[in-house]
Amino acid sequence: MADGRACFRLWAPSARRVMLECEGLAPQPMEPVAEGGFELELECPPQVAYRYRVFVGDDEDGMPVPDPASRALRGGVDGASLLVGRDHGWRHDDWMGRPWEETVIYEVHLGACGGIDGLRRRLPALVELGITAIELMPVAECPGQRNWGYDGVQPYAVASYYGSPETLKALVDEVHGHGLMIFLDVVYNHFGPDGNFLPHYAKPFFRDDLQTPWGGAIDFRRPQVRRFFIDNALMWLLEYRFDGLRFDAVHAISERDFLVELGQTLREHIGPARHCHLILENENNQASLLAPGLFDAQWADDWHNVMHVLLTGEHEGYYADFVENATAKLATAMAEGFVYQGQRSRKGEARGEPSGHLPPTAFVNFLQNHDQIGNRALGERLSRLSEPDALDAATLLLLLSPAIPLLFMGEEWGSSRPFLFFTDHRDDLADAVREGRRREFADFSAFEDPAQRERIPDPNAAATFAASQLDDQEAAMPDHLDYRARFATWLALRHRFIVPCLVGCHALGARVLGDKAVEAVWRMGDGQVLTAAINLSSRPVGLGLRGDPLACSRPGITDALGEGQLPAHASAVWLGPSDAKRVADDVAGAPHS
Repeated sequence: MADGRACFRLWAPSARRVMLECEGLAPQPMEPVAEGGFELELECPPQVAYRYRVFVGDDEDGMPVPDPASRALRGGVDGASLLVGRDHGWRHDDWMGRPWEETVIYEVHLGACGGIDGLRRRLPALVELGITAIELMPVAECPGQRNWGYDGVQPYAVASYYGSPETLKALVDEVHGHGLMIFLDVVYNHFGPDGNFLPHYAKPFFRDDLQTPWGGAIDFRRPQVRRFFIDNALMWLLEYRFDGLRFDAVHAISERDFLVELGQTLREHIGPARHCHLILENENNQASLLAPGLFDAQWADDWHNVMHVLLTGEHEGYYADFVENATAKLATAMAEGFVYQGQRSRKGEARGEPSGHLPPTAFVNFLQNHDQIGNRALGERLSRLSEPDALDAATLLLLLSPAIPLLFMGEEWGSSRPFLFFTDHRDDLADAVREGRRREFADFSAFEDPAQRERIPDPNAAATFAASQLDDQEAAMPDHLDYRARFATWLALRHRFIVPCLVGCHALGARVLGDKAVEAVWRMGDGQVLTAAINLSSRPVGLGLRGDPLACSRPGITDALGEGQLPAHASAVWLGPSDAKRVADDVAGAPHS
């Protein structure tokens, strides 16, 4: 809006005409412009409700639809759009972000942590813990009043159950006031099943010849489609001042050149003075996208998957790709980031590109996240699936390795509450989602019996969402406070000793010490050598003599290390120049994949 006037634009190549219906005004015909677009400029007040009426084929009544690029909606995904201002009185206008090497990510579902107010209350504790970046699961408008956010159909609109655009900007501003970065998860690979009107009036938005798990692929060959999503990313980074974006499941985007254009365009608009971090989720393991001027890092699913196999013994579903030679695969992940660098998976498809040349900070490691917990049938966290000492050993490795660590909300106090898949769909779709989710687990041994599948919570039940919310009373229990204190201690060590020398860090290699036991070594940017050893087996393994460690995963390990042994279910980390040559000799030529 400018001077009380607003310009309305809609790309509707399947429509023969479009009317603008603006609250308080008579319907106005929109002018057709090039390549299927329609435009109209008129004078109207802020906060006015409006929608488009599109006429397709012989339909004389037309279909009322919201603006797919509106910043807010009234009445849900099939309601009216709201015309909102884009200015905000920023209190921390000089905030320029933080370097990527300082990043420790805390992933949050805004609703399950108590909404915007709930997250705001947690900010001081997150700073004290050692978190430097909050990552929000998607906040775009979705059907109903609760959702993971990946069923979005209005990628520009803030979900009304979280608040207004102004409320979200105020949250970003307050996060910056605590010295924290804030990232947003965005979904550009599909639209949800409820409230997506684009196929009706913009059929070329989607492809008929290429399918994804969510239906016809979005057609990123079209410049209008590319612009729609690039402008969306720019909105979050410029208007809302998010410090970065995490792009969900880009392996479902068939046009790699769109991802290149996306990364380059965002960098050009943000400029070099401001820290802006772009993160991919990408099963294709395309190391070539993790390059200067493109994307900073990728979620390291390979690292997680092999670690999960070693911690839990699970072997079904996608974990099957990580069971054979799991220890060697962990060594590869620790030294090179990707396990799959062109090898064939269980499906017979080659995936991945060589990644050993990338810095460790090109990978975001995690033991838990929304997918890895919530896509389980019962939403169990690792605190219920693994041996406690082994989980502590893996956690030390997560927090004190050079890769960027990510924690999922509640992980820092060892929460045992589930995080379940929840939605708020209507009528037949609600039934289809419930039954489809139960069928999804029919091939898993624990749910072969139909009666067992009935135990899987209904995603649309309010109780499923309630069970997934953080429990502050649990967090305040003595055992959980001790657990959190251990996280804070290890993150303090990370910030003091590891973060300052991450620039220029590179892996020297990794070696298998024994069953479920691995040692990895990195040359830090200041010339020091960082060594991490983990033993997830039930027996000690020989390690050779070491100096005093920077940290151990539990008390009593130091004595065993002095005897050249790494105990069962334990890990330790060393930092220093003293054993650089020996370590390099040890790992040189040692197979790790």
